[in-house]
Amino acid sequence: MFVLAEMKNVTRISPELFNLNLNEAVAGELNKKLANKVLLNVGLCIALFDITSIQDSFIIPGDGASHTIVYFRYIVFRPFMEEILIGKIRSCSQEGVHVTMGFFDDILIPPSALQHPSKFNETEQAWVWEYDTGDGSKHDLFMDSGESIRFRVTAEIFTETCPAGPNGIQEAQDITESKVPYSLMGSINEPGLGLLSWWDN
Repeated sequence: MFVLAEMKNVTRISPELFNLNLNEAVAGELNKKLANKVLLNVGLCIALFDITSIQDSFIIPGDGASHTIVYFRYIVFRPFMEEILIGKIRSCSQEGVHVTMGFFDDILIPPSALQHPSKFNETEQAWVWEYDTGDGSKHDLFMDSGESIRFRVTAEIFTETCPAGPNGIQEAQDITESKVPYSLMGSINEPGLGLLSWWDN
């Protein structure tokens, strides 16, 4: 679920931080810059793990700050494909079941990846697994918001969210449309997956 990503950055240390130890100042600036940010094809940055190397600092004319080349490792949320995770149901819609990990909300389990047969209950705004009890009767198992759910990661989607340059003119709706930089797709259509309460016994 969490990996260590090796990175390089030119870190700017403003003059008011010169009284700090260089490692402390660099660590603070890296966390300020990267924590809770998504890096394309890397994942969601959580926290600095360690600094592996600090190069010489230099000052750019016209700027009183120091600029230091830093090599470091950062803790990143990026689950492996087929990894099994536990989250909570945030909401349900026709698109599927929306899951949160608490610190990461962009997880979707589409209808095709739910236990079969499942249907969407408009009144309750919840997906329902029509569980066959084996004696010819069916029992409706609701997937309610707030319930803990175990799912398998089946896909990850990175989306470039930088604004288009002068040659990439976009429609007004594309510019205003909010894009999710990193999202996961999940599946629960196998035994042992789904709501934890289903498998308690």
